[in-house]
Amino acid sequence: MRICLLTYRGNPFCGGQGVYVDALSRELVRQGHTVHVVSGPPYPPRVPGVTLHRLPALALHLGDGRADDGNDGNQGGAGSNGTGAPGRLGQLAPIALYERAAFLAGIFPEMTAFSLRAFYKVRGLQRRERFDVIHDNQSLGWGLLPMGRLGVPVIATIHHPLTVDRRRGFEPPTSFRQQLSRLLFYPIPMQGHVARRLKRIVTVSHASAEAIAADFRVAPGRIRVIHNGVDTARFRPPSNDCRVAGRVIYVGNLEDRNKGVVYLLRAMALVRRPAHLLVVGSGGTVPQWVRREIAGLGIEGRVRFEAQLPPGALVERYGTAEAAVSPSLFEGFGFPAAEAMACGLPLVAARGGALPEVVGDAGLLVPTRDPAAIAQALDTLLGDGELRARLGRAARSRMVEKFRWERAARELVQVYEEVRDAHR
Repeated sequence: MRICLLTYRGNPFCGGQGVYVDALSRELVRQGHTVHVVSGPPYPPRVPGVTLHRLPALALHLGDGRADDGNDGNQGGAGSNGTGAPGRLGQLAPIALYERAAFLAGIFPEMTAFSLRAFYKVRGLQRRERFDVIHDNQSLGWGLLPMGRLGVPVIATIHHPLTVDRRRGFEPPTSFRQQLSRLLFYPIPMQGHVARRLKRIVTVSHASAEAIAADFRVAPGRIRVIHNGVDTARFRPPSNDCRVAGRVIYVGNLEDRNKGVVYLLRAMALVRRPAHLLVVGSGGTVPQWVRREIAGLGIEGRVRFEAQLPPGALVERYGTAEAAVSPSLFEGFGFPAAEAMACGLPLVAARGGALPEVVGDAGLLVPTRDPAAIAQALDTLLGDGELRARLGRAARSRMVEKFRWERAARELVQVYEEVRDAHR
């Protein structure tokens, strides 16, 4: 098949949506399909066999779009200067002016602007490429609606609806001003309107499917659940024993209140056994609220931070820990949890969203927002080497047996074929 993947942020460092496009495009090419990726900044790394079209964007919240990986690829859109930001003339274009105005008004413009640029790019590509399907990754912008008139079906993956992020944005510690800004920030009406008009919605867990049906009012029969995969060849147990006694690892975005980091920090103050926390964040700096929380809890000597590790270094860090923890209030899937399990780590996870689907009986599940329960589970794991070994083996086996990108890509191709044949 000839497949066009759209992603408003394509780099794996951006989180789950970047990991999704990177892994999925690799597997689709491996299975013999032709794949084009149309991406906004930060751009994905080069994938052999994948044609990359890099669209410009102001992306003011990302440093004016200059977060680039330096890889070569096809430049998308007029006025691109190679960094992702439009050139001087491009900054006066209507879409760029909208981006600046929306940003100043406290509205998140990235999804809308990307979808409009993507429409013009895909319209040009379609004349010569004749795609069988256009697959949007989470943007759900207005530009997808006219894209549906190009003679090719349009579907979208929703990892979870933005309503989840907005609700969790009110979690402590958050100021009243920050809470008020959340009401304007997310383009929820746009996403719901577009989602209800696409040929099919793909999502990555049953928990997300229920949230999409309820919050975006998408008919459940139009939603297909296809669980993500894990690169179990890359994420695997260490070849030698390099575990550090008492080390617990957390991987995730510290700024995202949905990740439940505040409850993990409070749990570390309650853990009775000797333990220290290694936090691998997604940004270059530690948020001030995190430092204040740590100081208030008196655990400064028990928490260490690292940021944006490449996959090889991340696997090495997993290999040094005795346990992993995922305290999220909601996860559409939970890549860090799955990757830790693939590395043979016993996991403590909150029952947030899809985490029970991913973890199953191969980890310890605790209630959300419960520092005492997290601390008790960590004490149990750190004090029982046999339990850690048993859960680590079960975690690795579960990932290898149930969560493979090969399986995810094949199921997704079935959806592509369904909408293609129905369209014809």
